[in-house]
Amino acid sequence: MASTILYKTVIMLILIGVGVICAKTKLISETSNKDLSKFVLQVVNPVVIFMSYQTEYRSELVKNLLLTFVISAAVLGAVILLSYGFVRGKQGRETEIERFSSVYSNCGFMGIPLVDAIYHEEGVFYLTAFITVFNLVVWTHGVILISGKKDFKQVVKVFYSPTIIAIFLGLITFFAQIKLPSALADSLGFIKEINTPMAMIVSGVTIAGTNIPKMLKNYRIYYVCLLKLLVIPVIIAVPLVLLGGIEEKVRMTILIASAAPPAAMCTLLSIRYGRNSVYASEIFTAGTILSVVTLPLVVKATEYLTKIL
Repeated sequence: MASTILYKTVIMLILIGVGVICAKTKLISETSNKDLSKFVLQVVNPVVIFMSYQTEYRSELVKNLLLTFVISAAVLGAVILLSYGFVRGKQGRETEIERFSSVYSNCGFMGIPLVDAIYHEEGVFYLTAFITVFNLVVWTHGVILISGKKDFKQVVKVFYSPTIIAIFLGLITFFAQIKLPSALADSLGFIKEINTPMAMIVSGVTIAGTNIPKMLKNYRIYYVCLLKLLVIPVIIAVPLVLLGGIEEKVRMTILIASAAPPAAMCTLLSIRYGRNSVYASEIFTAGTILSVVTLPLVVKATEYLTKIL
């Protein structure tokens, strides 16, 4: 499996390179990239999620979905606690951005393409549970962390997001076994197929706007990426392996979502609340590039732990 992850992440790196070239040659502007990002987040990702529910009802799927919800909530709670232990507050340090980046992953942009490539619709089906918990936590704890104030109105807005709506409609069609007409299913299938290239190209354009030489000189970026991409995922992997009754697809889906690079949302929230968005973008860039190496390593380490524990 590690070799499959490596192969898929290399493909994603190439697609990211295409995005960088498009940005450097002015084929895609910063403004256009924001629109493309919205398109991926509000149209393409929800379609991928919804289509994962267009599958035959099996009690095993329901059991694993509920299990994924519970484990995802426990994992995110544990990671938040770990972030406060590993990232200490210090004068002049962007503690909030570093904690946010060490907790929240790009589970939509990076997680969906990877899980879809390995486990196909069933993997994405389980990933929706992680994404649901992620959205609830990031729009509460995440917003409070970056903004410095409690804004629980955001919690209500979460339920109106295209992602949550897609999950809700998907669950209805799954339990009621409502199948889309062939023409509509095929049309949505075409949209589903552009998820990976679109997401990676958008990431590439974002990376192209980062000052790479400056980024390479900041050792704190390496520290945060080490936490997010290796240390915390390996810590999470141990109980996931030790707990009995968890299927490999569920375990690895949660692990891949957790080990994905830092969330681009940190940059967006930093811009919104007047934080250091440049630093947030640098962590996102470094994490995205390094994840090509770290994701296969985490999967390999988990496979090794499974054998010895």
